[in-house]
Amino acid sequence: MTKPAIQVGVHEAKTRLSELLRAVAGGQEVDSLRNGKPVARIIPFAPRNVREIGFDEGRFTVHDDFDAPLPDDVEDSFYR
Repeated sequence: MTKPAIQVGVHEAKTRLSELLRAVAGGQEVDSLRNGKPVARIIPFAPRNVREIGFDEGRFTVHDDFDAPLPDDVEDSFYR
């Protein structure tokens, strides 16, 4: 079960930033509020996946006429 986010005012968030960052490092989320309305959420950092070039090599074929003009009847259907 996920813990509800800690909610703090902007001023309090600035004052307690180190403490809140420790909580976030432990998996907790923190909502920063201005006039009682959420303005920001601090969440645990998750590294982005690195995309591997050539991962799908050999899985499909791009035909030589891939970018050839469409037949007139097909192209006309886009403009009806």
